Amino acid sequence: MATIKFLLQSKSDNAPIYLRLSVNRKLVIKRKTGLFINPKNWSLDKSLPKQTSVINKNLSTDLKDLSNGIIKRLNDANANGISINGNWLQDAIDLHFKRITEYKQSDLLTDAIQDIIDNAEVRKNAKKELGLSKSRINAYNSLLSKILEYQGNQSIKVKEVNVKFAKDFLKYLLKTKGYQKSTALKIIADLKTVCYDADINGIEVNAQLKRIESTKPSNDNIIYLTPSELEKIEKTELLSDALKNARKWLLLGCNIGQRVSDLLKIDKSNFIILDGLEVIELIQQKTGKKVTIPVLGTTRKILANGLPYKISSQKFNKHIKEICKLAEIDELIKGKKLKVLEKGKGNKLKRKIEGVYPKHELVGSHVCRRSFASNLYGKLPTALIMQITAHSTEKMLLNYIGKDSLDYAQQIADYYKLQVQKEKKETNLTIVKKASNQI
Repeated sequence: MATIKFLLQSKSDNAPIYLRLSVNRKLVIKRKTGLFINPKNWSLDKSLPKQTSVINKNLSTDLKDLSNGIIKRLNDANANGISINGNWLQDAIDLHFKRITEYKQSDLLTDAIQDIIDNAEVRKNAKKELGLSKSRINAYNSLLSKILEYQGNQSIKVKEVNVKFAKDFLKYLLKTKGYQKSTALKIIADLKTVCYDADINGIEVNAQLKRIESTKPSNDNIIYLTPSELEKIEKTELLSDALKNARKWLLLGCNIGQRVSDLLKIDKSNFIILDGLEVIELIQQKTGKKVTIPVLGTTRKILANGLPYKISSQKFNKHIKEICKLAEIDELIKGKKLKVLEKGKGNKLKRKIEGVYPKHELVGSHVCRRSFASNLYGKLPTALIMQITAHSTEKMLLNYIGKDSLDYAQQIADYYKLQVQKEKKETNLTIVKKASNQI
């Protein structure tokens, strides 16, 4: 019959308690329990803590529970023909204390993050397909490095991620690391995702997890190009072929409202005829949604001499800033600009710094989709704008272009005002018609 005995092998003040499992005369295994005690409080005769304090009594109870749990697991293992060895015993101890799950995933936060990274290729993405994107994997790698730096010599468990932890970590991201609110809250959102994933894998999570705030802040500084600014850009004399090409991409982007990742991939194959109507059809890289955009006169004018040639998003960002500068898009506005805070041989520390800058310095690839949505909001039905930008909800669209419920209310008021004007006009036309018949 198998027996269990606890013992110490150290005389240090905080000595680890070992569990020795004697399966039979030939198989004796010993592993650490993960519990500690001062040898002065240990009874050599009973191989348990002395019953001299409440702490020792509780420790004795924990060890007895562990002993019973290991024997039960041993019986189950023998019944199922499972091999008993040192690894089995360590897993049995860790499972008893819920340090790992049945899938041997640990309860440490860093291990939970690493598990997502390690299994990225078999995880579902936003498109409901297998495999996380490179950007998502990079985000989890970044989260892992931040948690490792934040915890220092400690080991934070998943169940310790509560409201207080989230607030303290958020302060660290904002004040110590210097991140913008939107970036810091996105990191907190990723942290919550890690914890929810751990919960699915059987790891205990904190009851406050759902109460952790990670809502993205509203856009206060919306950078987009107005119709008059786009006209200035179109008329600006450019000497460089590279800038002329980038301008064509910019104007096309502001005209069809797509992300740069989709915009710069457009070629002749995207132009098709559907029921006699020429359209641009594409599958958005980020969302996987099919988008169909009618080719209007403005689009034909931009592409009169053919499609622009392919360029990278980095060159596109660089060129459109220069184009806007030459077009004198230099209104001083509030915004965030990426700056290098610390230079070194390795990675440079870059952060977006809020301030007042000439508008051309704040223009980036995002300006295309945002200009399209902002310039058409209130002129084109919101539902149609959403079909092209592929925003899932009206709330998302309004936040994207910096609008709120008051703007929406104003749009409704303007619509009813226009209807009243139409009714008055129709009434006047009817009266004139009757008068003319009487002559």
